[in-house]
Amino acid sequence: MKKIFSLIFILFISSQLFSQGTSGSNAKYEYRNLIDLPTAGILQKGFTGVSMDIMPNGVVVSKIEVGVFEGFSFGISYGGSNIIGSGNIEWYKLPGINIRGRIIDESQALPAITVGFDSQGKGNYNRDLDRYQIKSPGFFAAASKNFEFFGYLSLHGVINYSLERNDGDKDIDIGVGFEKTLGGRVSLLGEYDFGTNDNTGSSLGKGNGYLNMGLRWSVGEGLTLGLNFRDLLDNKRINSNSADRGIFVEYVKSLF
Repeated sequence: MKKIFSLIFILFISSQLFSQGTSGSNAKYEYRNLIDLPTAGILQKGFTGVSMDIMPNGVVVSKIEVGVFEGFSFGISYGGSNIIGSGNIEWYKLPGINIRGRIIDESQALPAITVGFDSQGKGNYNRDLDRYQIKSPGFFAAASKNFEFFGYLSLHGVINYSLERNDGDKDIDIGVGFEKTLGGRVSLLGEYDFGTNDNTGSSLGKGNGYLNMGLRWSVGEGLTLGLNFRDLLDNKRINSNSADRGIFVEYVKSLF
């Protein structure tokens, strides 16, 4: 317990000494995803971001992104299940690719709009259905708008078409979400994925949609830590006893 309290104390001190990550009203960088849904956020030119999702069943998904041009970023990701734990690691079939471009910047009247492609799903990979437990977004268009409301309130919407269709469900999917800042360094996240591409055929969803919540804390220079709570509506057909708990880590830094 002493070690845990020491770590918390160190993180608290560091959060007072260094600048911001992606969360809180003093955030320096934009969210590119809420929990699983993409947003209209994008990395600035000359910046790189490294993130890691740690999920149940020893699943770890790592991603690196680079702001290549103004309003355009590229990323690559990879992961697997049983990475944390014992026994054999089950690596994903292929790395994921993330490409996004901002087509409209946010203004007082209009939201920011970004289009892109993301082939990285999450959770266990089902080789029989050739899909992830959480389908990859595939082709997507996302809109994000910020409002001043006891700090900031950000609203997000996304429409996407996943290429994981061997389960027989080939529908377009939609999702909505929010971020609410809780002071200068902490944010509450929420998203609802309607799951319209994961509710028929041999799909893994029951038709309730996926409700996810999360917390983010900027603890240092470009460093953000988070907790994720997935599937609060108990939508998945497999291992549906309770919501999933996970950890999120992100680090953003200028290349120059």
